[in-house]
Amino acid sequence: MNVYFFTFGCKVNLYETENMKEKFSEAGFDISAEECSADIFVINSCTVTETGDKKMKKEIRRLKRTYPDCITVLTGCFPQAFGEEAEKLSEADIITGTKNRSKLPQIVLNYINEHKRTVEICGYTRNEAFESCSNKGYANNTRGFMKIQDGCGMFCTYCIIPYSRGNFRSKPLADIAAEAKTLADAGHKEIVLTGINLSFYGIDFGKRLADAAETVCRTDGIERVRLSSIEPEMITNEDIKRLSALEKLCPHFHLSLQSGCDKTLKAMHRRYLSADYEKLVGSLRENFPDCSITTDIMVGFPGETEENFRESLEFAQKIGFAKAHIFPYSQRSGTPAAEMQNQIPQEVKHRRAAEMEKAMSISREIFLKSQVGKVFPVLFEREKADGIHNGYTPNYTKVKILTKYSEKSLRNELFYVKIVEAGKDHCIGEIVSNH
Repeated sequence: MNVYFFTFGCKVNLYETENMKEKFSEAGFDISAEECSADIFVINSCTVTETGDKKMKKEIRRLKRTYPDCITVLTGCFPQAFGEEAEKLSEADIITGTKNRSKLPQIVLNYINEHKRTVEICGYTRNEAFESCSNKGYANNTRGFMKIQDGCGMFCTYCIIPYSRGNFRSKPLADIAAEAKTLADAGHKEIVLTGINLSFYGIDFGKRLADAAETVCRTDGIERVRLSSIEPEMITNEDIKRLSALEKLCPHFHLSLQSGCDKTLKAMHRRYLSADYEKLVGSLRENFPDCSITTDIMVGFPGETEENFRESLEFAQKIGFAKAHIFPYSQRSGTPAAEMQNQIPQEVKHRRAAEMEKAMSISREIFLKSQVGKVFPVLFEREKADGIHNGYTPNYTKVKILTKYSEKSLRNELFYVKIVEAGKDHCIGEIVSNH
């Protein structure tokens, strides 16, 4: 039978979807590239925002309406956090959470044999072990992803993740080493380490994120190791020193800020102040001279005054981010922030988001202009029909090179490139030599 997958949410979900595909293939199912040829739909859900929930529910209803005889499977964060609400989705024939998804193919086989609706959502215990999962490679990607951490116990007041993912859990170093070799053997030159709260890697058995990065960097065939989004709380100067000694580690740090206003940070139950964040950025820039710092910034958190917003805006401008993802606060049922007084009107949130976006666009342009004249190794990922090749520097600056190289595919190749021009969201470069 053919299985088609839908993924909502972050890179961790994409990783887990790839893992589920492998499990279904091993169980004898065929993975479909088109939904119209599928017998089974697997929806890997995210539940960070209620808007995302609505999109996911709409998709399930569309699938059941369009393909009434197909089996629909809902898995992931939404049913884990909101089991009773998920169970009410009559369009879902099978409902599971974020735990024990390696058993999902067998659950589907049982459903095929018994035709009995199945709801199987298992809760997490505090000392839960990391669920074994790995990928053999990403056929269409030059970049491979490796999930090394799961869960979060920080309970930020706006966030549902601790309820949908359980407490901190980390992948053992031996498993990391084995998966890195598998990905290298599959042809991946760059590996991205991902997790729900990556900075807390190893807290459950006395290791640090640097231990995981060092393990992957030792892998033959891997030329780059990149970190996905990290939180400021657990990154120390010692960690930075260890990471800076790794030649393969890419100097790009997506360091989540959320707000540059201390009052708002406290209301969010973040475990740092703006001064702590600024000091951390300074240490990263001192140890990684060509690094880029990117971030997430939320506007319109409950109780955020115009003065608080200005403070956050000015702090973000002072840091000088290479890029920032701006989003207005969205109420998430089941979190403390959803019940707070002084919710900000939508029009105010959208105005603040637009203003922050404009300021961060200027920061982006300043950063890109600062790259002009420098030479970086660029890993090329794809070429467009017009012959323009696209790739990324170690600090995750997108680079395009001219059409004179169009006669040869540069995909998954590393070349030294001189940056000659900066645009609004990318740079133009010229190849100067092979890596």
